[in-house]
Amino acid sequence: MCWLCDVKNAAAAASGPDAGIQSPSVSAHSPWAPRRAFLQLAGAAAAGAVLVPQAAQAQVSVGEASGLRKLVPAEMLEGSARQQYAQVIAQARAQGALAPDHHPQLQRLRAMARRLIPFALPWNDRARQWQWEVNLIGSKKINAWCMPGGKIAFYTGILDQLKLTDDEAAMIMGHEMAHALREHARERLAKSQATGIGLRLGAQLLGLGDLGGVAADVGTQLLTLKFSREDETEADLVGLEMAARGAYAPQASVSLWQKMAAASGGEGGPSFLSTHPSGPDRIRKLQDNVPRVLPLYEQARGRG
Repeated sequence: MCWLCDVKNAAAAASGPDAGIQSPSVSAHSPWAPRRAFLQLAGAAAAGAVLVPQAAQAQVSVGEASGLRKLVPAEMLEGSARQQYAQVIAQARAQGALAPDHHPQLQRLRAMARRLIPFALPWNDRARQWQWEVNLIGSKKINAWCMPGGKIAFYTGILDQLKLTDDEAAMIMGHEMAHALREHARERLAKSQATGIGLRLGAQLLGLGDLGGVAADVGTQLLTLKFSREDETEADLVGLEMAARGAYAPQASVSLWQKMAAASGGEGGPSFLSTHPSGPDRIRKLQDNVPRVLPLYEQARGRG
């Protein structure tokens, strides 16, 4: 959290250019030259190392996170996310689809993450423990996501097919980070688990046996979860504010979803829209909130 960037810069000066970066190699058969495959942005933002201005009070209103999420232990979910993320990365590497460090689009995404991560902690104190990772996967899919614990992946299709500006791509990254920070996956799985517990108890009382572990192996569900309309609104607004604080133009949130709406015209629409539906109401809410965060953007721009 850049907090983080300054910590990493200080460490790099002491320990060399690759200090703090874990770097599994890309397959030798990859069309992208083999080098480091991902950046692990160490989530250790000590308060004394904060060199960026402290975040002011939130300008968007999203309310308190659901207490129901506590049915699923955060540590368990983040551990499952690490495992599934590693599997996705390993598969992309084996297919020669994992971008190396020097890939321009990956460098672009990591630069965005370094600007957004400093503003994650006010939304979730657990984020100080997260090991942020940013990867780029070569695929025509229009998709991007952030798993619990800060595990981010973009697909080249979303950048190339939608011809996203940096501001628009940052809105996607902020949105996906916000899903993780607001623990929407944890809440969805908790609701599923609560329902499953009720079903199993009812089945046992009726002599029907156990209907199975609804919440078992939660990691396998992380890429297919569909968030509620309220979750999507929260992620839009929190991501909008984080991006504005990172000096990305708030109006790009509107142009992004206009592009998404246009892209959804084909059969089935993009993968991203299967879990992130677009529509006029979504765009209107973003338009209503752009003026709230515009001063944050202007302040960030002023800091250069």
